[in-house]
Amino acid sequence: MIEVLNLDEQGSKELISRARTAGMKVGLTVLRPGQAVGRHSTGQNEEVLVFLRGQGRLVADGGEHEVGEGMVAYIPPRTEHNVLNTGEGLLCYIYVVAPVRRA
Repeated sequence: MIEVLNLDEQGSKELISRARTAGMKVGLTVLRPGQAVGRHSTGQNEEVLVFLRGQGRLVADGGEHEVGEGMVAYIPPRTEHNVLNTGEGLLCYIYVVAPVRRA
């Protein structure tokens, strides 16, 4: 199935569900200036954020990290985090959440 996305639509949208994979979830988040995704935890999963547009701040691991277009962030399991849009335009990023495989 082909789907065309508009980066100007706000909010989060799941692009690939865990039901269609071996446990991975992929989505798109678009935040307005001043908006935050909300503090949450990766739980038993690990997460990668790929920033497509805008400027923001990733609050995680007791620190704050500036993020923006062309940057990638890795968030390990059991990490509380939040993403805030600190720029003047939209902050758009792709998230990839995957279960940690135990060896």
